[in-house]
Amino acid sequence: MAVAEAGADAISLINTVKGMAIDIITRQPLLGNESGGLSGPAIKPIALGMVYEVAGAVDLPVIGGGGIATGSDAVEFIMAGASAIQAGTASFANPHAPLDVLEGIEQFMQKEGIEDIAELVGAARH
Repeated sequence: MAVAEAGADAISLINTVKGMAIDIITRQPLLGNESGGLSGPAIKPIALGMVYEVAGAVDLPVIGGGGIATGSDAVEFIMAGASAIQAGTASFANPHAPLDVLEGIEQFMQKEGIEDIAELVGAARH
């Protein structure tokens, strides 16, 4: 709400969640900074919940991300209230992931007879 009051045009949620791994042989953190960012499918439920919460609290477009690897993942974020989505980590394993996500969204919309994706934004709230 603070960024909305400060004049933000949109809010992007989320990137990573702080995580850690320990080498049990050396008994030391595996990451140089002791902790780092966990991303990808593991954070999807967290990201989806944050998008749902924030989209319901502010009157700004929300860009959802965090574990989006398929069209179905993207549709969930849109239904949670995201006006746009981003697919990041999935691109490391599959450089075509963003296009695959787009195709999945298009297939879902065609199957469900939806002509305008705006009909889905926040649909989980109705």
